[in-house]
Amino acid sequence: MNVAKVELKQPIVQEISDVIKDSQTVVVVDYRGLTVAEDTLLRKQLREAGVSYKVYKNTLVSRAVEGTEYESLKDVLEGPNAFAVSKDDATAPARLLAEFAKKAPALEIKAGIVEGVFYDAAGMKEIAKIPSREVLISKLLGSLKSPISNLARVLSQIAEKGGAADAAVEAAPATEEPAAEAAAEEPAAEAPAEEPAAETPAAE
Repeated sequence: MNVAKVELKQPIVQEISDVIKDSQTVVVVDYRGLTVAEDTLLRKQLREAGVSYKVYKNTLVSRAVEGTEYESLKDVLEGPNAFAVSKDDATAPARLLAEFAKKAPALEIKAGIVEGVFYDAAGMKEIAKIPSREVLISKLLGSLKSPISNLARVLSQIAEKGGAADAAVEAAPATEEPAAEAAAEEPAAEAPAEEPAAETPAAE
């Protein structure tokens, strides 16, 4: 390859590097077999979700990923490939591509890098099952809402019973009577009676 061709392709290599730089996910797909209408619709759906989707030559992608955390993708760069990239939502590309493939089986997810980890086709199918961030947040809020609702119901019941203090008194076990006082002291032992003094013999 002469210097002129290398210089012409260098801007494209730089473009690929910029696209994947700091991305959450890069997914490689085989798009052969998609109709023009299907390809147009797929691009539209990905674009609306903030996912970049472009077709690049494998040799240029290999140069762009060399020495980066995406270098392991070089092993699947055979045949025509398109690349779906997301900088915000790590699961969006796999999820949208897998959903689209249900109606367009010609679309094949080959592999991907998700948050720095390489996943093959089977692994990407599992990634695609992870709900979106919005759905996960909604589920989290729902799980938090349930205990709060239970707490509100308990507080309401306490208020109806006349207040928390009264309810607490009712709920508390009866206190035991104070322990009996210590037994009374034993009377002091009487002092032994004094022995009568010995009589002095009378003088004769």
